[in-house]
Amino acid sequence: MTTDKLTESVSHASQEIKYGERDIAEGKLITFPNPRVGRRYDINITLPEFTCKCPFSGYPDFATIYVSYVPDERVVELKALKLYINSYRDRYISHEESANQILDDFVAACHPLEVTVKADFTPRGNVHTVVEVRHQK
Repeated sequence: MTTDKLTESVSHASQEIKYGERDIAEGKLITFPNPRVGRRYDINITLPEFTCKCPFSGYPDFATIYVSYVPDERVVELKALKLYINSYRDRYISHEESANQILDDFVAACHPLEVTVKADFTPRGNVHTVVEVRHQK
């Protein structure tokens, strides 16, 4: 392959939507039946690579998201949750709104008995923010 053809091929490939980007763009919370309906138990999930953008400066924000919930009839599928969380990476959204939106979407998807979403943001400009929101049936 000539250099021109290789450059054209690489350029074309870089303009295509990658399968991971497509999966993230389609990211929605998928659930499955709780295998132990009626038994009260906790599910704790840590998502250490959350990113979004500050709606004021455009600077990237980084956080670890903690989701702790007691399922009712449905349980959230983990890969779907990962893709959903990754969908925030180019979104301009505040710390407070991101935690609240994740909680709202999680509740809408699986209707847990209770859930807490904690967003622990990496310090920026000597400020460390932790936003914790809860829902209970």
